[in-house]
Amino acid sequence: MSFTPNFTISPAVAKALMAIEASKTAVDYLPVSPQLIASLRESARLLSTHYSTQIEGNRLTLPEVQQVLARGAGFPGRSRDEREVVNYYKAADEAETIAQLSRPFGETDIQALHGLAFEGKPQPTSYRDGQNVIRDGASGGIVYMPPEAKDLSQLMGELIDWINDEIASAQLPVPVVAALAHYQFATIHPYYDGNGRTARLLTNCILHRCGYGLKGIYSLEEYYSKNLDGYYRALVVGESHNYYLGRAEADVSGFVTYFCLGMAEAFQKVEARAELLGGMGGQEPSPVLRELRPLQRQMLGLFARSNVVTSAEVAEYLGISPRRAREQCAKWVEAEFLVTENPTKKGRSYKLGERFEGLVE
Repeated sequence: MSFTPNFTISPAVAKALMAIEASKTAVDYLPVSPQLIASLRESARLLSTHYSTQIEGNRLTLPEVQQVLARGAGFPGRSRDEREVVNYYKAADEAETIAQLSRPFGETDIQALHGLAFEGKPQPTSYRDGQNVIRDGASGGIVYMPPEAKDLSQLMGELIDWINDEIASAQLPVPVVAALAHYQFATIHPYYDGNGRTARLLTNCILHRCGYGLKGIYSLEEYYSKNLDGYYRALVVGESHNYYLGRAEADVSGFVTYFCLGMAEAFQKVEARAELLGGMGGQEPSPVLRELRPLQRQMLGLFARSNVVTSAEVAEYLGISPRRAREQCAKWVEAEFLVTENPTKKGRSYKLGERFEGLVE
């Protein structure tokens, strides 16, 4: 029996698909130098690595991930976390390499991505040889029971065949294909561990293969991490937690909606950054811009919309808690990246420091 997903494209998904196409077109025609694209790709890869491993419980902060990837910095008691981010970074690079190959995807491609992301080795890894169960961390109750090990090879083969057939026929929108592939991989759950990371890598691989790589300067993982409850809710479908009792045939429209809305949001963030760079004439970053960390560069998109912002607007734009936004703004004021425009407690607002104002003019 071949993989036949059960889903519908809702008006919300249709609207998201149009937004994705608009952002893709805007970025595709952005006249920027290869050096600048390389800089933006590096920032996006850093965010993807941080947020994808954070979903799995990695404790390193974004600045710490940056230090590990740049200098191999050691943090006491965090060796496992460090290996995870290094491995995922390598696997993300391999996903783009696989996407560029002029042949259909194969099972060994996915197994190789898992090998790099989970074990740090480029060799393909074997599927699990026994049953595993996904339990609720708080109650211990069964959340999901994946298919048996004896069925994995067939199910994965069917999924790969479906992906290749859909890419070749171009009948479904690419974001929908990527969403369904992500969902089905997570549903099959072919490994004891590392399934989430591998599913996200597979998703990016499909998007790059089909022309939706957006020059490598987007991060879907950031959306997943900041909307994690929605991510898990969208994956849980059907009346039973057992794969064989209705889960395989369940309506997965909810995950398609979640995914496409997230992809539209991620692409629109990149488009906003593209507009900012367009205002700079698509030139390489100035010395002042090169001083900024990825989160500060992201903030320029917010200041491109408004000269003065509140911590609440910062929280919403960056997808962080209001408390963390207030703390971050205070640190940025101390570093002179921001200056306080309105010092009152209720109406406190900020604008860019004088040295950085020219970046958004």
